[in-house]
Amino acid sequence: MPLRTHLALLTAGLAAATCLTAVGPAQAHTRHTCSPAVSIDGYSDALDKTTFENTYVGNFSALAVDGDGSLAALSDRSSLFRLDARTLKPRSVVPFTDEKGTALDSEGLAVDLPHSRLRSSGGTPIGTYLVSSETEPSIRRYSRTGRLLDRLPVPDALRVSPAGRARPNGTFEGLTLLPGGRTLLASMEYALSGDDSTIVRFQTWRRSPHGHFTLGAQYAYRTDPGLGVPEVQATPDGRLLVLERGFTPGVGNTVRLYLADPRKATDTSAVETLPAGPGTRLVGKTLLTDLATCPSLGATAKQPQPNPLLDNIEAMTITGHAKNSLKVLLASDDNENKTQTTRFYALRVRTTPRG
Repeated sequence: MPLRTHLALLTAGLAAATCLTAVGPAQAHTRHTCSPAVSIDGYSDALDKTTFENTYVGNFSALAVDGDGSLAALSDRSSLFRLDARTLKPRSVVPFTDEKGTALDSEGLAVDLPHSRLRSSGGTPIGTYLVSSETEPSIRRYSRTGRLLDRLPVPDALRVSPAGRARPNGTFEGLTLLPGGRTLLASMEYALSGDDSTIVRFQTWRRSPHGHFTLGAQYAYRTDPGLGVPEVQATPDGRLLVLERGFTPGVGNTVRLYLADPRKATDTSAVETLPAGPGTRLVGKTLLTDLATCPSLGATAKQPQPNPLLDNIEAMTITGHAKNSLKVLLASDDNENKTQTTRFYALRVRTTPRG
C-alpha cells in the first residue's frame, strides 16, 4: 500500500479515536481553534497507564510514521512500540541497547525509509531506525528487530560535561530527516555551557553516497526564556516544526509550537560560544500557537495546568500534508508518574508559503 494511503488511514483512524474521547457526537466536526494557524481535532488517553507484553506503555519521547503505515512510538526507557494506526493499540515492542547491552535514554527517532538510489547501490539498510540517546549523547542506527547497526559521530562540544559542554539530560531530544533523506538534524534541548542560556544548537549530518552519515552544518536557535526544545520535525518544504516546552511547579507546562527556517542561518559548527556577534544569523522562527490557548475539549489534568488539556508534551510527528497544511500528532511523556498522563493530540497546522 502506498505511504500516502498509509498516512491517510493513520490520520483518519486517529481522528476517529480522538473524537470519541475529546468531543461529543454533535461536536465531532466542529473546528476547535487554538490560534489562526492551529486547530485541534481531538485527544486520546487510551494508552495511559497500560502495559503490553510486560512492558509499560508510556514515557513517550518521539513519534514517527513507519514504512508499513503503523505509528512508531519511542519510549525513553529504551523501547520502541509499533501502534495500530486506527486504534493506537500496540502491535509490538522492540528493546534497544547500546554496544555494551545497556538500555538507552532514548529520546529522538527518525525512520530511515528506503531511497531508490541507495537501494540500487547497496547502501543504507532498508527500513532502519535512527535513535538518539541524551546520555552521551549519541545517535545509533537499529534494524527493525532492534539489532545495533551503526553509530554516528558527534562533535566534542556537544558531549555531556566533562567530556564536552552539554548539561546532563539536555542534549539530543529531537531528531528528524529532512525531505529527500540526505540530511539528518538533531536538536539540543538546552544551551551548552558558555552559550547564551536561550540559544540551543541544531546539529546536522549529511548522507554519503554509501549511505553513512558524516557531520554537517550546525545552526543556532533561540528559545523563549525558560523553555527547551524537546522535539523537531522537518516539514515537506524543508522547514522545521519546533516544539518548545517548560514546566513551572504549581503552575504546569508551557508548550509552544513554532515554524522555523534554517536556510539563512549561519553555520555555527566552528563558533565556540554563542551568540558570536552581529554577523551570526540565528534560525528564524514564527509562533504557530501556545497550546494553552487550545480548547480543553473536556480533558482533565492530574496536577495544576494552565489548561487541563496540557501535559508533558514531548513527541511529535507529521502524519499528512496538503498545500500549506499539515496534520500533526503530539504525545506526552508521563514519566510513569501518577500525576501525569500519556496523551495523544491530533492537530491541524496551517503554514505560510515558503518565501
